[in-house]
Amino acid sequence: MRDRKPQVPPWTLAVTAILSVQLGSALSVNLIDTVGPAGTAWLRLSMGAVILLVIGRPPLRSIRRRDVLPLLGLGLTTGVMTVGFLAAVEHIPLGTAVAIEFLGPLTVAALRSPHRTALAWPALALAGVVLLTEPWQGSFNLAGVAWAALAACGWGFYILLTQQLGDRFSGIGSLTITVPIAALAAAAVGIPQAAGHLTLEVLAAAAGLAVLLPVLPFALEMLALRRMTPTAFGTLMALEPAVGVLLGLLILHQQPSAVQVVGILLVVLAGAAAQHGGRRRRKEEPATPADLDFVG
Repeated sequence: MRDRKPQVPPWTLAVTAILSVQLGSALSVNLIDTVGPAGTAWLRLSMGAVILLVIGRPPLRSIRRRDVLPLLGLGLTTGVMTVGFLAAVEHIPLGTAVAIEFLGPLTVAALRSPHRTALAWPALALAGVVLLTEPWQGSFNLAGVAWAALAACGWGFYILLTQQLGDRFSGIGSLTITVPIAALAAAAVGIPQAAGHLTLEVLAAAAGLAVLLPVLPFALEMLALRRMTPTAFGTLMALEPAVGVLLGLLILHQQPSAVQVVGILLVVLAGAAAQHGGRRRRKEEPATPADLDFVG
């Protein structure tokens, strides 16, 4: 009888996906300095689209007329969300941007919950965001908060649209359609910023960032979700703001204050607690990363 190979615990796949997302965001800061936030978003999405088209085939024959507007909307939303988040990171610490963006999916989950008490979790997260941004301080950056809020709105619509398309496309099918659309949307503002700064080094950096987000996280999440419950997966995803703070400290040397640490803990607590009120899925209704992922 053959010895079974030890399996990697599924939670390590989910945590690695989180690290990949936040590492990609932290490392994007250097590229932002060269080609701007919109230029970085355009390059990262374009490279990601190329990689996805190489490893997957767009399900063009499966597209029906009623799918066209949601697919276009999802692509445009992804582009706006990516530009908004990277523009926020240009102005405010990474962990703060992630926490504000996190309000989008958290609010959607609360509004869709049958329990009105679920609205307490976005309120708790908002209190954490206030502690993170410290609006009473002279260093409060309104532009950064506004860009992060735009990304939060985009993330919320992203979830609604992916759930609408979830029954029609599986695997990376929808990504091979929507990520190229997102790249085209970002091109409108990204090309003017990046023009004159495109070198082989810049293109190579963009390709590496595209692997970190979205290609690698999506693959890891697919593997993790095959062996985890949606609630367990979603609870782990609530760690993203804390990971953003940690990588912001280690890579970008963004030192949070004691008040800001309390703020990020409130956001993480709200995100984890919100998962326990989530809808249970029937056995025949599989979960996908599009349903659950907190994409940044």
